[in-house]
Amino acid sequence: MENRIYLLPGNGRFYKANLHSHTVVSDGRMTPEEAKENYKKRGYEIVAFTDHRIYRNHEELNDEGFLALAAVEVDINETSPDRLGPKDKTYHINLYDTNPGFKRAKKEQGICPECRYGDFDGINKYLEEMKGLGFLSCYNHPYWSMQNYEDYKGLQGLFAMEIYNHGCEHDGLYGYHPQSYDEMLRLGNHLWCLATDDNHNSYPFDHPLCDSFGGFTMIKADRLSYGSVVNGLVNGHFYSSMGPEIKELYVEGRNLVVKTGPVQAICGITDMGRTCRRANGQGESLTEARFPLHGNEMYIRVECKDEKGLFANSNAYFLSDME
Repeated sequence: MENRIYLLPGNGRFYKANLHSHTVVSDGRMTPEEAKENYKKRGYEIVAFTDHRIYRNHEELNDEGFLALAAVEVDINETSPDRLGPKDKTYHINLYDTNPGFKRAKKEQGICPECRYGDFDGINKYLEEMKGLGFLSCYNHPYWSMQNYEDYKGLQGLFAMEIYNHGCEHDGLYGYHPQSYDEMLRLGNHLWCLATDDNHNSYPFDHPLCDSFGGFTMIKADRLSYGSVVNGLVNGHFYSSMGPEIKELYVEGRNLVVKTGPVQAICGITDMGRTCRRANGQGESLTEARFPLHGNEMYIRVECKDEKGLFANSNAYFLSDME
């Protein structure tokens, strides 16, 4: 057997996470305790509490079957009185705390950015300062934010960006944006991708517009501890999904190999193009695909789609990091 490079580790287990969640601490309808209860009922073991502009570490919720990640969502808004549209452009950025005990008082006093919209130097300096405080920065929902390539191409030092946001999908069918992710990757940005809920829970759980339980991230770790989960996030040991399961992902020789739950299509994606494998007929499904590599690709990643039209995405992995 040829040597394998595991992109998703062979050891450990997957933990289901919602990494974008709002509670009554800001503009959500559930308390943190209610969020824990309801997400645990549906198989989640991790929730990042990203309330708007208010950093919180809900460590009192942690137990052997649940982990609360300390976090906050901050924003940088365009102010243009001449704009005719109903909404200005905005950056929304989730900050995930890798070390809640470090400078906790400073974080709780307020860490919202003071830089102006369009000031890439100021924004990137802020992201670097947040990194120094122990935060991982995630760029959120570019379509909802009314942004285009020119607005986000200059962002630096991001840990990840959202590839799917369930709340935005309900809001205007603009929750899924893989093109924005590929655009950032083609610039040489080494960043991961997340699927999230961004739940505010304005509707009951049985309502078709419920914004919970639609986008999730499966993090592989050796145990459910803060350090192990953070390690999985930092190193890209996870995939994002609306439903489909990615079981294994590795490079074997000159092939990218992916093993999944039953899906209708699996696509291998690089900076040079896309190659798709599809189920042969109605009622049939795929659970594995191999994609040949030429060796000159910048990055590789996988997207799969199930019979319901739901997607799962691996992170993008740069070949230069595997040398």
